[in-house]
Amino acid sequence: MSGRVNPLGQPIGDPVPGWSPRPRPPLTAMTGRWCDVVPLDPPRHGAALFEEFRTAPDEAGWTYLMASPPSLGERPTDRDAYLAALADAVAAPDSICWAICGAAAGVPLGVASYLRIDPVNGSIEVGSIHHGPRLQRTPAATEAMYLMMARAFDELGYRRYEWKCDSRNGPSRAAARRLGFTFEGIFRQAVVYKGRNRDTAWYSILDTEWASLRAAFEAWSSPDNLDDSGRQLTSLAAVRADIGHLRQD
Repeated sequence: MSGRVNPLGQPIGDPVPGWSPRPRPPLTAMTGRWCDVVPLDPPRHGAALFEEFRTAPDEAGWTYLMASPPSLGERPTDRDAYLAALADAVAAPDSICWAICGAAAGVPLGVASYLRIDPVNGSIEVGSIHHGPRLQRTPAATEAMYLMMARAFDELGYRRYEWKCDSRNGPSRAAARRLGFTFEGIFRQAVVYKGRNRDTAWYSILDTEWASLRAAFEAWSSPDNLDDSGRQLTSLAAVRADIGHLRQD
């Protein structure tokens, strides 16, 4: 905590010199080695996403998905209705929806969004993340999250990047930790969705933490960390631990 006090002896936060509101994220593609993250275009991406999600072996991927419109939080069964719901999501003024596409063929394999975009305070949330079966547990899935972080911090100069999920969603909480988010606490009875309570787990990354995390992502994705089949030799968590150790020495 800051040791600063005002003339009345009250503790106050550190100054933020030269701060000004940050730009809203632009609707331009983020290009990586394994994936491209592009503005979601329902006529272009919707049918392929519908078919991708229909190949899921069960409905586990929708259990904790809180989406807007709510119909996107359920496994799609009608293509036209799904495309209409995607169009409503893209039109929402308080979020930006992205399609995660395979870099080679450009086929959309999943979605993610920027939410709670707060340019005045430099805060932004990543959410509504849904990976199709071919994207799950792949380097492309990790790279997509890295590209979205890099845009927020490196390109736009945001101070805070948030991740929130149902506190009972173990895979989402594990993903947040793996990606370098810091757990901040549980907001009890924060949301009612799908007719049930959600206690929300909050995670964040700060701009002061980003340089170390960026170095870990870059080391993890380096050709030196790939075997002959293109898989990472060292996990992202292990790379992060190594870089954290080296930076402390």
